[in-house]
Amino acid sequence: MTATSPGTATSPGTANGPGTATGPGTATGPGARPPLPVVLAGARGHGRWHVENIRRLQERGVVRLVGICELDPLTEDEFGGELPEQSADFGALLDSTGARIAVICTPIPTHTDLALTAARRGVHLLLEKPPAPSYAEFRRMADGVAAAGVACQIGFQSLGSGAVPAIRELVAEGAVGRVVGVGGAGAWVRPEAYFRRAPWAGRRRLNGADVIDGALTNPLAHAVATALALGESTRAEDVAGIETELLHAHDIESDDTSCVRITTARGGSVTVAATLCAERADEPYVMVHGTRGRITFWYKQDRVLLQRADHGPEEMRFGRTDLLENLAAHLTDGTPLLVTPDETGAFMQVVEAIRKAPDPAPLPPGAWHRVPGEDRRVVPGIDGLVAAAADTLSLYSELGAPWALPTHHLPKEVSTR
Repeated sequence: MTATSPGTATSPGTANGPGTATGPGTATGPGARPPLPVVLAGARGHGRWHVENIRRLQERGVVRLVGICELDPLTEDEFGGELPEQSADFGALLDSTGARIAVICTPIPTHTDLALTAARRGVHLLLEKPPAPSYAEFRRMADGVAAAGVACQIGFQSLGSGAVPAIRELVAEGAVGRVVGVGGAGAWVRPEAYFRRAPWAGRRRLNGADVIDGALTNPLAHAVATALALGESTRAEDVAGIETELLHAHDIESDDTSCVRITTARGGSVTVAATLCAERADEPYVMVHGTRGRITFWYKQDRVLLQRADHGPEEMRFGRTDLLENLAAHLTDGTPLLVTPDETGAFMQVVEAIRKAPDPAPLPPGAWHRVPGEDRRVVPGIDGLVAAAADTLSLYSELGAPWALPTHHLPKEVSTR
């Protein structure tokens, strides 16, 4: 880790946000490789972020957007410019455009089939998180992609942060002593309209298919995946047991206020608490607890705070490698992928535990209230409970929340098949 100014750090190949990286795979001069043709499946909603990111990399000659797959075609006004080829038939679009990369940002239940459609054609993948709604679907996707021999990157952007390897290095050096656990906290605000944005929003199942769109599995999935990464427990076999507490204040099937504790095969504990009903929106973070200090990582900001015995606090900021750019670099010069399917196996064990748990329980009417004029629901005191869970590695019920239910346990032996 190289310090460039007080409280600032950089790592090779990272960038401080979109548009500033100049890593491998960039076409900049004579003889440079041509841009890789990309098809985007799902260009609305979060897909708009992918449109802008592809445009950024297109300006640098890394990729070229050659197709958009949407059931309802985009207009030029909606797209903001001249449109590439469009089709509702994903496979046909991949064939007609000669795409090398497919970016899949579609409803969760469609991920596996679309990924396999691309893989069968030798098209490499950036697949949005969560990669699948169940562990069985995840394995079908991951095994199919591996058998096809294509590269697949899972869209946990936080794992592209230079802070992740830097924190691992600090831990390995013993900066905070022996690690006793990792906590994660996400206190977000979402309006009631958030759960009406799509037919699958806030659902556990739709038309007989799993969706599992809960706070921990979708909007705050990065907190879970990042906590597991910092706990060195990313693969399916790294999970020994899972406990969940799943509740909701909104009139939905899935959870909007929940927590999970993962017992790892290493004997450690990873506890993540989340809510979409916060009193005030806050930056989500992950905290590594050691016997002689702790490391806090605000993963959306790439910001790290190191606090340890006999030292003053040290704040560091890091750059981030874009996952599509990393995939392009992998295809052009063999740069290792940052987030392979196998490295999200532990996260998918959490998704599976939530899928198998009893349906989330509604919070009693006295446990939440509407905010006048803001179209949202708040659970009083939840901000403090989320922070306390990350700080103490405790579940809501253990913190004395009067509305928390007894913990649901999975067997200590968690299947990885």
